[in-house]
Amino acid sequence: MIQAAFWGGVASLSLFIGALMGIFFTIPKKVVAFMAFGTGLIIGSATFDLLGESTGEANLLLVTALFLIGALVFTVLEYFISKKGGKERKRSKKNPHGHSGLAIYIGTIMDAIPESIIIGVSFIGNQSIQWVFILAIFISNLPESLSSSIGLKLDEYSSRKILFLWGSVVILSSLSSLCGYVFLQNASQDFIYAIGAFGAGGLLSMVSSTMLPEAFEEGGPIVGFISSLGIILSYLFTNL
Repeated sequence: MIQAAFWGGVASLSLFIGALMGIFFTIPKKVVAFMAFGTGLIIGSATFDLLGESTGEANLLLVTALFLIGALVFTVLEYFISKKGGKERKRSKKNPHGHSGLAIYIGTIMDAIPESIIIGVSFIGNQSIQWVFILAIFISNLPESLSSSIGLKLDEYSSRKILFLWGSVVILSSLSSLCGYVFLQNASQDFIYAIGAFGAGGLLSMVSSTMLPEAFEEGGPIVGFISSLGIILSYLFTNL
């Protein structure tokens, strides 16, 4: 139980580290392009771990339906968050319309909580720590908060507010991972597979609509190769 909370917090700790870097250091914008490596790891983890675990074990129709529902839920929530100003939460630019602090906060939580619940679920039973998934979340969170914090600073948000934003997300992530472990202890294996499929759909929808576009904008065509490196590394780690 403690492990679940600990690793859920560790995976999101890079949000706070990225915020500190964005506030106190001048970071070349090209660095944001390496968000693509984290997205590659997430794509690989969602495919090989979350979906791969159910191969031959779960109802194919159920897994397919939950995957698409997860993608749809994230897409709908992302639509409403974007309308309220959260679309720019991962951007390092000054927003001519101003960043909406509340929308950024909600949007960030929307990304972090499902990831953390999945981490918590991975500790149920005798399952080993999903190092690749945790590493993927950690790496992808760093440029995300770095980019967003630079944008918030340009929009004259105080350092205290920015650090509170990311620090509270780390705490919520840890609690979400703990809840995933505690409340899904007695869930059936099919339900665990369904949760994984739902999370995979949401994660893939998230990286496609928010992280990869920002990475490509800053890094150009090389982003495709960097993302592919992340995917193949995830595949190799999964099969070791």
